[in-house]
Amino acid sequence: MKTIFVQFKCKPGKAYQVADELVQTVEQISEVYSTSGQYDLIAKFYLDDNRDIGHFVTERLQVMDGVADTFTLVAFKPFL
Repeated sequence: MKTIFVQFKCKPGKAYQVADELVQTVEQISEVYSTSGQYDLIAKFYLDDNRDIGHFVTERLQVMDGVADTFTLVAFKPFL
């Protein structure tokens, strides 16, 4: 399993709609938070090892209605 975090910059007034759509339609999502700063949301996803991160982000997340921009971080090791 690969873990990625994606920050979302949403079109004005669309952050809650994007968050709801992520939770309802993207099975790889673990959690999503509203945030302050340059981005409106941050979401954690778990992808199968054979899943291409670039295709997942560009073809599944960036095309969602209300998404203006994304920033993707790949996580390496969790510290518990």
